[in-house]
Amino acid sequence: MRMNIIKLTVFAGIFASCASCSVQSNTVKSTPTKNTAKPNGNTSKTKETVTAPKPVTAIPPAEENFRTTLPEVKREFRAAWIASVANINWPSRNNLTVDQQKAEAISMLDMLKDNNFNAAIFQIRPSADALYTSNIEPWSYFLTGQTGTAPYPNYDPLQVWIEEAHKRGLELHVWLNPYRAHHSNGGAVNSLSMASKLSDIVIKLKNGMYWFDPANPKTQGHVSNVVKDIVKRYDIDAVHFDDYFYPYATYNRGADFPDNASWNEYLRNGGTLSRPDWRRDNVNRFVERIYKEIHAEKNYVKFGISPFGIWKPGYPAGIVGSSQYDELYADAKLWLNKGWVDYFSPQLYWPIDSKGQSFEALLNWWKSENTMNRHLWPGLNTVEIKVSDRPTEIKNQIDISRQILKNDAGEIHWSIAGLTKNPNMLPVLKNGPYKDKALVPKTPWIKSVPLQTPTIFVADNGNAVKTSWSIKNIGQVFQWILFTQYNGAWETEILTLDTLSRDIPKNKDGRKLNAVAIKAVDRLGNESDYTARKVK
Repeated sequence: MRMNIIKLTVFAGIFASCASCSVQSNTVKSTPTKNTAKPNGNTSKTKETVTAPKPVTAIPPAEENFRTTLPEVKREFRAAWIASVANINWPSRNNLTVDQQKAEAISMLDMLKDNNFNAAIFQIRPSADALYTSNIEPWSYFLTGQTGTAPYPNYDPLQVWIEEAHKRGLELHVWLNPYRAHHSNGGAVNSLSMASKLSDIVIKLKNGMYWFDPANPKTQGHVSNVVKDIVKRYDIDAVHFDDYFYPYATYNRGADFPDNASWNEYLRNGGTLSRPDWRRDNVNRFVERIYKEIHAEKNYVKFGISPFGIWKPGYPAGIVGSSQYDELYADAKLWLNKGWVDYFSPQLYWPIDSKGQSFEALLNWWKSENTMNRHLWPGLNTVEIKVSDRPTEIKNQIDISRQILKNDAGEIHWSIAGLTKNPNMLPVLKNGPYKDKALVPKTPWIKSVPLQTPTIFVADNGNAVKTSWSIKNIGQVFQWILFTQYNGAWETEILTLDTLSRDIPKNKDGRKLNAVAIKAVDRLGNESDYTARKVK
């Protein structure tokens, strides 16, 4: 009798177990469920995939989300300057049609994307003018051949550059020259030029250029309004200033900058600084103001400056050359020390073995001054560095920068012409240091709202696994990182924002697909948590 009871109990257990596999009923609640996958909230969405118009078979719950260790994605800032002044880079002439302008822009951005760059630094205000729609300053001579004349048919070049850059996963930094009011190559000064409209704060130099007086409060207010207007209206990633503050002495044929009126006004008001210190103070206060105003308008928009590569001769020992501190009245070391920039790109335009301007010594010195741990990404003279083999020199400079800067490496190439006019430059970079794509380094001192974790959907689609993903706060997303695991080894791919699905082969080079995972990346390079799912 005892044996029959045991047999009956076993039989009943088997029957109940079989029943629970085929039908959901109250009996399941009283049956142990240790072998059932943990619910993860994705069950209903998997069912949606099953009911899609194209018949697919959903991956069973037992193969769904799991935790793992994903590889780190390479990070490095890789950018090129695109100059509009004097039609250096874009547009190549000031009489191109709108379609020709757009075609040139798209060609440049495609080139950057295809060669694994991740940013473009586009000059939109070469001399108190605009390569964008502005109610503050006139259309640029370099765009249409006439200051104040709009393109025809009318369009917004900056908006095109932003949209096309972002489509390709590139950051778009807008480059402004803060104090130049008119360039000597910019045609005649007409009634629409700011050199005419703001003649009370503009000074004509002996080389034909016009310069805003950096000491005049109206200058600072005007440029501040220009920057704030751009940051407010456009979906840019950064604002960028170059090395022109007070003008180089050659611009005035060696004569001192003619700012007697503002200097005498300063003295009448009880000013006590020396004239050089007063000039530097004007620029220092302006840089701090712009940095704070940008972040007050849009916290995630970065501010970068690319000063002349030498602060003063003798810093570090053995360095000779011009002194931006004494000639341009630019105390760039102070701006870096104070953290008034998000990235700092000294123009280190000399060869590695230059006797008086050692690339490595200068970069190490600037790093020693980076007390606030801002991004330090040197400018490289890709277009005209004085060596016999430019591609190899630039590659070696990138290698040295990586050794010095470690996990926050990066560089900006002057200019995009240096990448395209030398037939060996891009192959050397893409087959060497730029072989793989890279995310821009994170900017941890700028506070941001953490991204939510994306949701991933996978479904069997024959020889491939149909993989798609979504996220609730997609407005904060800039890129995606897709991870695929074959034979236990993870591979990574950086994808643009508009890429929301991928057919992933089940087999590749004789290896079997085991799992997929997805992360989101925000405007500051911050990564979300991941969602990973196993695949059979």
